[in-house]
Amino acid sequence: MNRIFVAALKEETPDLDFFRYTGVGKINATYNLMKIIDKYKPSEIVNFGTAGSISNNLKGIIECTKFYQRDMDATALMNLKIGQTPFDEINEIVNSNDGFSCGSGDNFVTQQIKIKVDVVDMEAYALAKICKLENINFRCFKFISDNADKAASKDWVKNCKKGAKLFKHKLKELNLL
Repeated sequence: MNRIFVAALKEETPDLDFFRYTGVGKINATYNLMKIIDKYKPSEIVNFGTAGSISNNLKGIIECTKFYQRDMDATALMNLKIGQTPFDEINEIVNSNDGFSCGSGDNFVTQQIKIKVDVVDMEAYALAKICKLENINFRCFKFISDNADKAASKDWVKNCKKGAKLFKHKLKELNLL
């Protein structure tokens, strides 16, 4: 299997030299993942990154299998739910019901959001959608770096690098490395 590992930032994966980087946010993630796919022609993309927990009981490394675009709000235009893109058939991506849900958006969450998800990040929905459209297997692991609250930015800076060691251990445990 031709497997590629991607993360938004090198800061999330220090000492893990097998990663490719997409940059922060949905547009950067989309653009750079398409370049990675074009160059390496992978059959599987494994994403690792940090995420804010909406529920304070999540800790460590989790696998996300359901993906939503948390900042798409066209409710004033049409009778749509938060996360639904007008005239787009793909509004959620569910690879399995066994994992956690991730809401991606182009803002760093520090307060309550309008969509019900377990964690928040800034890239996973875009990566999952590209993989779905390109028929590439997608796995997504997140390290809970903060609680998506007022202290989130301080907590993210403090905890960002801690997840890389746990992720490497998780990959070995799952025979992905």
